[in-house]
Amino acid sequence: MATKSVSLAAAGLAAVVTLAVGVVAGRAFSSGSGSDDGGGDAATAAIAGTKIDVIVKATESEFWQSMLAGAKKAGTDLGIELDLFGPTSEADIEPQVRLVEDAISRGAKGIVLAPNSSTALNGVIDRARSTGIKVVIVDNAVQTKSDGFIGTDNVKAGAQAGQRLCELITQAGKPNGKVLHESAVSGIQVLIDRFEGFKQGLAEKCPQATIVQTLVNDNDLNKAVGQVNDALTRVPDLAGIFADNNTSGVGTAKAVQEKGVGDRVAVVAFDSDPAEVEAVRSGGIDAIVVQNPFFFGYQGVVEAAMAVAGSNAPQRLDPGAVLVDKGNVDAEELKALLNPPKTKG
Repeated sequence: MATKSVSLAAAGLAAVVTLAVGVVAGRAFSSGSGSDDGGGDAATAAIAGTKIDVIVKATESEFWQSMLAGAKKAGTDLGIELDLFGPTSEADIEPQVRLVEDAISRGAKGIVLAPNSSTALNGVIDRARSTGIKVVIVDNAVQTKSDGFIGTDNVKAGAQAGQRLCELITQAGKPNGKVLHESAVSGIQVLIDRFEGFKQGLAEKCPQATIVQTLVNDNDLNKAVGQVNDALTRVPDLAGIFADNNTSGVGTAKAVQEKGVGDRVAVVAFDSDPAEVEAVRSGGIDAIVVQNPFFFGYQGVVEAAMAVAGSNAPQRLDPGAVLVDKGNVDAEELKALLNPPKTKG
């Protein structure tokens, strides 16, 4: 199915912004005098050895492994004493609560947290901050106070996905077609926002398109494959699928390829696991909305260190998202974004 490529200039900026912002934020540790007298080095030395824990949503996910790699790089650059953690699955909320409790017990000075719930970790975040620990939230906003937030504007990014799916089904002569929403987890604000944005983007020029069902796979790849396979059988005239994270995207691509319907069912997904990127090349996915998890990790550690050092970190930072399709998936400008370093906690 034909697709329209995005601006490579914008994509290239997204790929390199990690280094640029990391350097700029690093300078924020200085006193602000504007002199080039080694103050930045002195400030970096002052935070060297600061204990910061990084807790991601799921250590088995390559997306979150990229965030851990970014955090590790920032820890090396700044001389931070860094520990990397996370539960196995994004559905594991209580294990993540315990990891934050462990960070408090171990005497961490800062925590960078990508929470698996918008509400369930509020109490433990409050306890951490009440002891003086600085907490920077990544990706999924929580409903309590923190010392900074780094994450994609998921309504805006979701709208990009909806607009692209509209283009795809319109090109196929199905602007009024049926659309499936394949979702990872219920009740997660990030995914709620993505779906809200998706609906807005789809309705702009495909107001008669119908979202026939939302299926929740509990971040289980095999369940996602089965759900989409069943949906393709049950709704033979399905025009498109929106998959709201990497597990949903890979599962959708596998089902579409198993059914051999890639030429008639448009697929737009979020994130950029290697399997998703390969599916874009092979036609199982038409477009992916790509975030920058390496940036999340690097900048999260930078901001936590800033907060520990008494500097004011940005309260909200949105690194944006980039649409990638078959037309630009192998572009030189996107290599760093689509194949970032990875590490496990």
